[in-house]
Amino acid sequence: MSKVRVRFAPSPTGPLHIGGVRTALFNYLYAKKHNGDFILRIEDTDQNRYVEGAEAYIIEALNWCGIPFDEGPGKDGGFGPYRQSERKHLYQQYALELIEKGHAYYAFDTPETLDYHRKDHEAKGKTFIYNWHNREKLSNSLSLSQDEVQQKINDEEDYVIRFKSPKDQELILHDRIRGEITIDTNILDDKVLFKSDGMPTYHLANIVDDHLMEISHVIRGEEWLPSLALHQLLYDAFGWKAPEFAHLPLIMKPAGKGKLSKRDGEKGGFPVFPLQWNDAQGYRESGYFPETVVNFLALLGWNPGNEKELFTLEELIESFSLERINKSGARFDPEKTKWFNHQYLQKKTSSELTSLFIAQETINYPELKEKSLDYIEKVISLIKERANFVSELWELGSYFFTPPSEYNEKAAKKQFKEDTPSILREVSGLIESISDFTSHNIESKIKDWIGQNELSFGKVMGPLRLSIVGDLKGPHLFAIIEMIGKKDALARIQKAISQI
Repeated sequence: MSKVRVRFAPSPTGPLHIGGVRTALFNYLYAKKHNGDFILRIEDTDQNRYVEGAEAYIIEALNWCGIPFDEGPGKDGGFGPYRQSERKHLYQQYALELIEKGHAYYAFDTPETLDYHRKDHEAKGKTFIYNWHNREKLSNSLSLSQDEVQQKINDEEDYVIRFKSPKDQELILHDRIRGEITIDTNILDDKVLFKSDGMPTYHLANIVDDHLMEISHVIRGEEWLPSLALHQLLYDAFGWKAPEFAHLPLIMKPAGKGKLSKRDGEKGGFPVFPLQWNDAQGYRESGYFPETVVNFLALLGWNPGNEKELFTLEELIESFSLERINKSGARFDPEKTKWFNHQYLQKKTSSELTSLFIAQETINYPELKEKSLDYIEKVISLIKERANFVSELWELGSYFFTPPSEYNEKAAKKQFKEDTPSILREVSGLIESISDFTSHNIESKIKDWIGQNELSFGKVMGPLRLSIVGDLKGPHLFAIIEMIGKKDALARIQKAISQI
């Protein structure tokens, strides 16, 4: 195999959808698996759709995911420039070469003429296709004399250059995921390769750039499958060796029907972009780890052939193959993405989570500044197994930092009986008398007292937890009491007695 060179070629027309991130990821994994190069090429030939900031967003998203490109804007590997708008001087010569070889032609049809033919066909229940069956009846260099063509060019009439699709051929295409595909060339239209504004269309620029950049494998979304026939014909027309093609399955809506869209994310309350774009939240801002995003995207359309679900990037590189990519669409599951984030959160040390927690929550909760790093780290070690996101840690453990300001109403009605205040006062006296204030010792003393007084555990433990936490939740109660200290614990019990 010659050196593997793959490319991710997005258009800077807005934020990068996670489907695009997955395409980039699969290209990256394939390149790294085969010690190849991963190239970023910005396909910005359509300047009308160009959005300021989109290119920077794409680069930042790839870097955040940990899949940076080897070559691209700002990283010249000898095949630049990597923005198509900076390569536009290249394309016209290739379009003219195709005309010289008889594989393309000038077309002078006006938009009004083409619109007339479309409407005329629609009225007859047909679809207008510009190809072999009508091209010699239209205004182009196949139907006009050489002198007429030259005169139109001299008069600076608008023209496009169209590809001359072959007639009566059976085209055999090969796709690494979908296998062999047979196309009747009679159904193909003569696509525009070069526009009247002097810019190439995607099809011409794409083929020329892939050839000049020595791309060995084109791994792209399923939506480009209908263009495969034209692209193969263009390679054949130039006499160039085509790269290997692999068309990835769509990422489907959570319901399973239709392609995942921004609107699905808005309706379902989950991100569809890696980073925030205007008002649309990204995975980063929603609290997902980059490892999470890479892991769940890898398993959308690809499977490792076993039950393993958690992969480091290095393990994905080692396991990845085009042969294990599915043909059918992959259903997106927002709950599963949360599960992945939970797994990665649990893998982080309490020290790592403490740093993330403090950086994220200190502004919102100044109470954190009053506690030591050791204290916060110990809190996190007690509560992290219940969290999916760093942002949930405060809600899960706020009572370690500040007394409850209110009590779960339903729990209070159930737990607080007529004799509860007197029981809690006795428990307070017991807590006050404990000198070795450790979780184990506090638990031992209180449980012995419950047994000696022939009380049920529920009669004491429920009201006590409600007093300390404000709810019937949280880790081991006596660990909480040890952490907040004797003075705070007694104050909380007294407050609960007076308020409930």
